[in-house]
Amino acid sequence: MTQPTQKKHYSIVLLVMVIFFAISFITNILNSIIVDVKESFDLSLTLTGLLPFSFFIAYGVMSVPAGFLSEKYSDKALLSVSFLIMALASLLFALFPGYLVFSLTLFSLGCCMAVLQVIINPMLRVAGGKEHFAFNSVLAQLVFGLASYASPFLYKYVVNDTDGGGISEYLRSLVPDNLPWVSLYVVFALLAVLLLFIVRATKYPVYEKEEDEKSGDRKSYSQLLQNKYTWLYFFGIFCYVGTEQGIGNWISQFLSEYHGLDPQTVGANTVAYFWALLTIGCLLGLVLLKILDSRKVLIGATLLTMGCLLVAIYGSTKWSLWAFPALGFFISVMWSIIFSLGLNSVRSHHGSLSGILCTGIAGGAIMPLIVGFIGDQTQLKFGMLFLIIPLLFILSIGFWAKPLISNKTLQFKKKEEL
Repeated sequence: MTQPTQKKHYSIVLLVMVIFFAISFITNILNSIIVDVKESFDLSLTLTGLLPFSFFIAYGVMSVPAGFLSEKYSDKALLSVSFLIMALASLLFALFPGYLVFSLTLFSLGCCMAVLQVIINPMLRVAGGKEHFAFNSVLAQLVFGLASYASPFLYKYVVNDTDGGGISEYLRSLVPDNLPWVSLYVVFALLAVLLLFIVRATKYPVYEKEEDEKSGDRKSYSQLLQNKYTWLYFFGIFCYVGTEQGIGNWISQFLSEYHGLDPQTVGANTVAYFWALLTIGCLLGLVLLKILDSRKVLIGATLLTMGCLLVAIYGSTKWSLWAFPALGFFISVMWSIIFSLGLNSVRSHHGSLSGILCTGIAGGAIMPLIVGFIGDQTQLKFGMLFLIIPLLFILSIGFWAKPLISNKTLQFKKKEEL
């Protein structure tokens, strides 16, 4: 009997890569525009922190329901609805720019991203072949990182390109003169519409999800939630995404406030380098995980991250400009290690566990908000120093984790002398 899942569907692989690019491109633009948003709407640090909260809390709301939706509806239908909502939400904000509308737009976009994340990983496994899934997953992470690196440059082009003529001038003409950054959401609306047409025109393979990929029923979730390791790894993901976004969202504001650097140029560049080094770090992490136990890699990466964070906060302008991008490099391995340790610490219901762990992405909502709140009450330096606490929890994982299956490392054997 022929198995349809063995056939490669490279058009679907390409589509998944494009979707990963779009997710990252739209998600991480907030890191670059955060200072402009704060000044445009005259916000406190706390209200500014509520914006990434609006986006990332959607992951907490939608990750598990998205798993159930993926069992009931086709990939094509869910992708289509997601991109349609993304287009409408982005266009709504471009037409009626304001703080409340922006918060609702970010929440809508976050819900769509959660649905997309749940759908595209099984699609990638089937379309590219199970035996190539690990390679394709790494490739997708690289595409994700490339988009994060590229998005600040779109921001710079749209806001700063004032040489006359061109697309940027036309985009700015569509929004209020004092809010040029809002034109980015016109671009996102057009991107979502383009992807909607591509999704509708694409043919999809018919496949059956394997048991460990299914979202599971209430019983499986109930069993997992009674396991302390489910909660511990959930908080691990929560702390990682919170740290990642707590750094990325406040880089430009920090450099502007303490070093007087322009957020539209130096700030945007530093954010771009943060994501670029995070991508490069993923490649090095793959090598390290073939040589060392993942728990040791996690411990080393976390200690380096904490040291680098202190340099970024308390160092000179020169050192801060080096340390903030370096933070991306050091945190790069944390997501994959924590996620894999979590999956390898339970014997069954991996699909349901994945949904629970992805709910931890809501940490990206909470941590930037806490940083902003502390910054309002004291100083932004102290707010960013708070990120040491989630890093300490991540560090602890390297000591208490006891996976049922450890990552396979290369064994170097000495030749026996004759």
